Amino acid sequence: MRYLIAVLALAGLLVSCFALREHFRTEASPCSINEHWDCGVVNHSPFAEIAGVPVAVFGILGYAAIAGFALARRWWIVLLLVTGAVGFSIYLTYIEARVLETYCIWCVTSAGIIALTEIATIVAVVRRQN
Repeated sequence: MRYLIAVLALAGLLVSCFALREHFRTEASPCSINEHWDCGVVNHSPFAEIAGVPVAVFGILGYAAIAGFALARRWWIVLLLVTGAVGFSIYLTYIEARVLETYCIWCVTSAGIIALTEIATIVAVVRRQN
């Protein structure tokens, strides 16, 4: 299970890198599909930074930590990190849906990855208890 979680976390790290690239992109966004799907709008919004740090940086660091702790079989730390990330992902998805009314492909992909990682982590914790 630790390898599955690590692979999911590495996929999330890669997606976060693409989102970070989008954050610093100055030309038109290649993932500007229509008025409801535009990574540029989302990644250049005021919600794309916390204290001046792009949200994608937190994703990169978080996914790296999840992978590291999963490989070390520190399941309760992984569960804490992943559950926090799921909560933050839900908040960001709410911002996309209700405030910006625009979605980012990278953000939605990351939300899916972290949701799968949460499920895998819960399974790992339950299996560890048995």
